[in-house]
Amino acid sequence: MKKRIQSFKYAGRGVAKVAATEINFHLHLLAAAAVTALGFYFRLAPLEWAAVLLCFGLVLSAEAMNSAVERIVNFISPGHHEKAGEIKDISAGAVLLTAAAAAIVGGIIFIPKIAARLGATTLP
Repeated sequence: MKKRIQSFKYAGRGVAKVAATEINFHLHLLAAAAVTALGFYFRLAPLEWAAVLLCFGLVLSAEAMNSAVERIVNFISPGHHEKAGEIKDISAGAVLLTAAAAAIVGGIIFIPKIAARLGATTLP
C-alpha cells in the first residue's frame, strides 16, 4: 500500500513539474479556465460538463506526454538529429489533434448557446 501511495506522490510531482515549466500547459490551463467560466455562465448540463472535463483531461494529458517525449528525446539525442526532430513533431502533432477535437466539442456545445443568447433562431 505504501508503494501505491508513493506512486501518486510521484505522479503529482510530475504534474507539478509540467505545470511549472511548460508554457503550452499554461495556455491550455488558461483555456480550461475560460471554458469553465463560460460553462457556469451558460449553465451546462451534466453531460456537457462531462464532455468538457474529458476534453480538459485529454488535452492536458497529451501536453504532459508531449513534454515527456521532448525531454527524453533531448536526453537521448542532445544534438540535432533529423529523427529526433521527427519524433518531437509527431508528439506535438498528437497535442494538436487532441486540442482540435476539444475545440470541435466546445463548438458543438457552446455555439448554439451563444447563438441563442444573441437572438439567432437558426444556425446557418
